[in-house]
Amino acid sequence: MSAKFGVILPAAGKSSRFSIKKRKKPFVDLKGRAVWLRAVEYFVNREDVAQTIIVISPEDYEFFTLKFQANLAFLDLELVEGGAERADSVLNGLEKIRSDIEYVAVHDAARPLLTKKWIDNVFAAAIQHDAAILATPVTSTLKKAVDGKIDKTVSRENLWQAQTPQVFKTDLLREAYARRGDFQPTDEAQLVERLGASIHIVEGSPMNLKITSQEDFRMAEALINHLPKNELPPTLHPFADEKPNLFD
Repeated sequence: MSAKFGVILPAAGKSSRFSIKKRKKPFVDLKGRAVWLRAVEYFVNREDVAQTIIVISPEDYEFFTLKFQANLAFLDLELVEGGAERADSVLNGLEKIRSDIEYVAVHDAARPLLTKKWIDNVFAAAIQHDAAILATPVTSTLKKAVDGKIDKTVSRENLWQAQTPQVFKTDLLREAYARRGDFQPTDEAQLVERLGASIHIVEGSPMNLKITSQEDFRMAEALINHLPKNELPPTLHPFADEKPNLFD
């Protein structure tokens, strides 16, 4: 019997560095489908994913349920209201995870360029190691600056850039949040690290980028048709990509 995974997609951020027509980045159309929908679609189609939660800001709830009502009717998703910070939003989602879910994956709703293989790899590593994240090795030369001037060159040896999905044994992630206190982590792995737990790194791809700026969005547009191909069932998309969005 295969392990059961739950997936939490935080989409409650303020998108202060990016918006199009006053729309937050997860809700913007990317080549025919919203960013968040591209982020979620490979999870809802997996047999080992038994629960999928998207966390949105209370201020976006009415807009989200209206604009994406066709997708929400078609996909097996649960909506949860987010909190003040990312970690608060993930915690709100974690509190809704069912008791039979063995592993929880957290994936940025603004990280839409996924493949089945990358998810397969990080899920398998989580089963083996209890905690695993996708990441890419740092390849650029790193500089530490003070007042806009280079202070020193920082060694890039053994440095990795964290991505999502980040996947954890459910009890381990719950414990990490229970001991969080007032700490504000930048990702879930940072919370689990504080427990002293070992987290396995699975090498991902630079294509698995997070959209935080207009430049990121343009990069995603350029890359979307160059991802390794994993065909999705056509029934996953209630509307063809070329059809106009009636809610715009």
